[in-house]
Amino acid sequence: MTLSGQLETELEAKVSASIFHDVLSCRPHHFSNMTPDHVHGVELHEGEWGKPGTVITWTYKHDGVTEIAKEIIEEIDDEKNSTTFKVIEGHLLDKYNSFYVTVQAIPKGEHSCLARWTIKYEKKSEDVPDPQGIVNLAIEMTKGIEAHHPPKQA
Repeated sequence: MTLSGQLETELEAKVSASIFHDVLSCRPHHFSNMTPDHVHGVELHEGEWGKPGTVITWTYKHDGVTEIAKEIIEEIDDEKNSTTFKVIEGHLLDKYNSFYVTVQAIPKGEHSCLARWTIKYEKKSEDVPDPQGIVNLAIEMTKGIEAHHPPKQA
């Protein structure tokens, strides 16, 4: 059994790719308003919102338990509407040697996109489960962005 793994989920969101990307890369602290049952807060520790190298801490519900993850924004690619986060502290590193989340918004039209969440990880042991709970959280976060950014009416 390999200890390295990758999970990916894709779902359509009725929000433009640019708005979806902007929320993830520049305004993740808005998630506590968009999905208060799932994300309780996002705090800025170092750097500046929307810039690679920024360090943030997420407080969120994972598998029914409130958890904390400190992350560094490793990469923001505005052309690809992609943001990569690396977990540097928190409960995930109790089970995983490394944990990365990349979120890409692929345009599907003026008011919709395909939200692709890719989670790459290395387990500390074979007993550690795949992080399906984080995939479920990503789905809820996508729904939150969509609900808080309805298409503009003509």
